[in-house]
Amino acid sequence: MTTPTPDSTGAPRTADLGYARVDVDRAARTGDPEVVYGAGKTPEQVVGILRTLHERHPDRAVLATRLSAEAMDVVSAELPGASLDEVARAATLGPFPPAHGLVAVISAGTSDASVAAEVALTVGVHGARAERIEDVGVAGLHRLLAARDRFVDADCLVVVAGMEGALPSVVGGLTGVPLVAVPTSVGYGASFGGLAALLAMLNSCAPGVTVVNIDNGYGAGVFAARVARRAHRPEEPARD
Repeated sequence: MTTPTPDSTGAPRTADLGYARVDVDRAARTGDPEVVYGAGKTPEQVVGILRTLHERHPDRAVLATRLSAEAMDVVSAELPGASLDEVARAATLGPFPPAHGLVAVISAGTSDASVAAEVALTVGVHGARAERIEDVGVAGLHRLLAARDRFVDADCLVVVAGMEGALPSVVGGLTGVPLVAVPTSVGYGASFGGLAALLAMLNSCAPGVTVVNIDNGYGAGVFAARVARRAHRPEEPARD
């Protein structure tokens, strides 16, 4: 049973499901609804929170990330209107908002596909268009150079890489587009589950490289979508 918690005006700000206090007021504060982080939650909890958010925001998609295979099966059965992205391990419920601006999602290799897919899906849910540019890691630099025309005019870039994490520095040297780097936990032993890539990106000599945590495609997607959306805001009248 959902128990709403009102603010001083009487409007509900949270929905108490017993196992979660869902922030149903977040879209009014930030422009984006709360997102369900599926790891550590039961499939039934994921369904309950996703349904509650959809009831509050029926006009735009709500998102659940990091879902287990079992959770995705239960979401599919209990919420027939949900769309599942097996690569991103995520689900959405409701229509995507209109896209404002372009985010280019650049990934180093096929092994980074899950994180890159999470980025792209998050960008769409948060109101921007995502274009994927895949398998352009620095081991074959010619592939990246050949794709440069596809990302230099984007409003924001998300660069996803594991191993030594060099790709964001190279991309940052090719363009002045705002860039957020995502280290992934891809690599052999000395990559330390993505720590080597994280440190490389934090120490990038290319200016303008911002870094999120290891495998945090969701966080990067939200950042990039907000940059792209603001780049395409309607012109505000000049102030006197």
